[in-house]
Amino acid sequence: MRIRWSQQASDDVGRLHDFLAAFSAEAAARTTRMLLAAPLVLLDHPELGARVPVADDMDVRRMIAGDYEIRYALEADVIHIVRIWHCKEDR
Repeated sequence: MRIRWSQQASDDVGRLHDFLAAFSAEAAARTTRMLLAAPLVLLDHPELGARVPVADDMDVRRMIAGDYEIRYALEADVIHIVRIWHCKEDR
């Protein structure tokens, strides 16, 4: 298995970093490292997250890392990181 990040998920990490950096550069860096590392557990346990109902046939799941939700989709031998947001965001 391998992990592939969508452009939206990469943009989400940047957006979250920028938001936190306005308050604390250290917190922004720490959170960014955590968000980038958290999906690595999926390489050994791809079905770890709870399924999320979606309109299409994709196997979309969610995992929680700290105060953040990471949405990912499973497809053959690829784990697609789809979106990331803070759990308090209105999504």
